[in-house]
Amino acid sequence: MNKPISDLLHRRLSLLDSAAYRPLLAQGLRGIERETLRVNADGHLNLTPHPPALGSALTHPQITTDYSESLLEFITPAEPDIAIALDKLDAIHRFAYTELGDQMLWSQSMPCHLPSEQEIPIAWYGTSHIGMIKHVYRRGLALRYGKSMQCIAGIHYNYSLSENIWHALQAAENTVGDAKHYQSESYVALIRNFHRYSWLLMYLFGASPALSTEFLRGRAHQLETMSADTLYLPYATSLRMSDLGYQNNAQDGLVPPYNTLLEYMSSLSRAVRQTYPPYEEIGTQRNGDWVQINTSVLQIENEFYATIRPKRVIRTGERPVEALCARGVQYIEVRCMDVDPFEPLGINLETSRFLDAFLLFCAMEESPLTNDVEGHENVNNFALTVKQGRKPGLNLQRAGKDINLQAWGLELLEKIVPVAALLDAQRGDNEHACSMATQKEKLQHPELTPSARVLDAIRANDGSFSAFALKQSIALAEQFRARPPNSEECAYFQTLAKTSLNEQDEMERTQTGDFDQFIADYRSRTSSQICCDS
Repeated sequence: MNKPISDLLHRRLSLLDSAAYRPLLAQGLRGIERETLRVNADGHLNLTPHPPALGSALTHPQITTDYSESLLEFITPAEPDIAIALDKLDAIHRFAYTELGDQMLWSQSMPCHLPSEQEIPIAWYGTSHIGMIKHVYRRGLALRYGKSMQCIAGIHYNYSLSENIWHALQAAENTVGDAKHYQSESYVALIRNFHRYSWLLMYLFGASPALSTEFLRGRAHQLETMSADTLYLPYATSLRMSDLGYQNNAQDGLVPPYNTLLEYMSSLSRAVRQTYPPYEEIGTQRNGDWVQINTSVLQIENEFYATIRPKRVIRTGERPVEALCARGVQYIEVRCMDVDPFEPLGINLETSRFLDAFLLFCAMEESPLTNDVEGHENVNNFALTVKQGRKPGLNLQRAGKDINLQAWGLELLEKIVPVAALLDAQRGDNEHACSMATQKEKLQHPELTPSARVLDAIRANDGSFSAFALKQSIALAEQFRARPPNSEECAYFQTLAKTSLNEQDEMERTQTGDFDQFIADYRSRTSSQICCDS
């Protein structure tokens, strides 16, 4: 190895490689959330309501909507092996296709042909107070950021380690304090390392180097023209994660580099309370209808566009910060992964195995406390990679000094190799090692990256992003339709759909009180986060 692994990483891997603790590696949980637009046969956005046969978007545990009625979100149960979660994601896709008729699922992160802003349908969750506040939140997103940006799709990867691993590490390292606190701060340490190294994920897995010209709605840009309907950057990896995608000036500096969970929660709590003049001008109601939850920098905590989040499963009506304050960090959610247009599910097992090794490395490796200088460096490295990641000779910054992206990437892979080896030893196979070899090939040969392959495919389709994306969406739809669910699978999803519709109906029939008061109560809880205030 060019750079030996740190003493801390060596000690922790040695501990977990022991007979007593290795089985714990199989007890963490993994889950995937996949977003995808419903489109018509011509590749245009389908504007019909969420199909009732798929169940209630409000209460269904696996099939919902994100921003728009047209933007489906498939959610797998949390599983101890990501391969199981992927199988369940496949089953959701196959069932969805039995109810979509002539519609298809869009194969890209960047949107299909979109109608006017006014015509893009905001997701509807019924007339219950919970359903209405979800809808009002999305009205606010439309006013703040525009509807087109909200039609971008991604893959969210949920990851946790067994709580017994954290207990073992705390005991072995003689770290005093509450177990919940130790676990939470260990996940925050993971997040610090993720921010240091997540540019590597953008290089290896970014798959959105181009987009439809119409997506920008006339906004100024510095993209190059590939064809009349397509803009791109020649060395881009993920325009979705650039300032053309999920970015917002109001959120600049909102959550500065943080070293503790308390700092993170304090930043979010302040942002939900801090008014923002442009949003104040909009107001919360128009003609008696709610158009946003509040006039703060954030309506709710989840409006913060983070590449990774500390998470805790929330209870009905509970705010995310309330859950974190009360019960600590349970898992992390990686939010920067593009939909891979060459994969039916948008992500495959090989990519997932690498993510598991990468995240375990981030969790076990030394994670020094951070500061604004390093935070600025991390943001710049990420921004450079999403726009110029495959540029020959591209340098990033590490501790204020230039370092070649490929060289740093190969060095990181060398440090992750023993982590992958440990995961393979636990499983008794070599899937993680094989994935590591694939990623090394991408660093040595940029033409093998998904972003390069996407550009090659677009060029092969007369330089048209839309033509390539439609062709790919049709091909993937045919694959799913060729493998319809069996009767048992159909019955399972039909039961879920029926149950979810009944649950929504029950909520609407039995709720009491006034929606205005419901929002007032919801907003008032942002000022009661005493444990989060610094």
